[in-house]
Amino acid sequence: MILNALLIYIGEALVAVGVFCDLAASIGMIRFPNFYTRLHAATVGTIGGAVVPLVGVALMALGADWLGNYRFFLAGASIVAGILILLLAPVGSHVLAQAAHKAGLAPREPIAFDHLEEDRRRGEEK
Repeated sequence: MILNALLIYIGEALVAVGVFCDLAASIGMIRFPNFYTRLHAATVGTIGGAVVPLVGVALMALGADWLGNYRFFLAGASIVAGILILLLAPVGSHVLAQAAHKAGLAPREPIAFDHLEEDRRRGEEK
């Protein structure tokens, strides 16, 4: 009984953390100056605003006795969805950033060091 209540409270706290991450990401999407930093904000919103609440939902489902055996299905589905998002969101943002860089989208501020540009120059020298 106490363990179930504890799981529900921890799950609710994780959902609240997810709300904060989504709020921070939405503010970042508005306030950040260029595509690359906005992409970072979007990834923070995806990871913190989707994966963390899904773990919270899984914990709440495990603590909900009234769901019966369905709580394990709900918890498992939440964990699997969270793992998929955790694996695929950084890959997607990396592909978007690489495509934007190859298309010539430069940040507003000059960057100190550009690894992709250095690799391209080395390839032309050889």
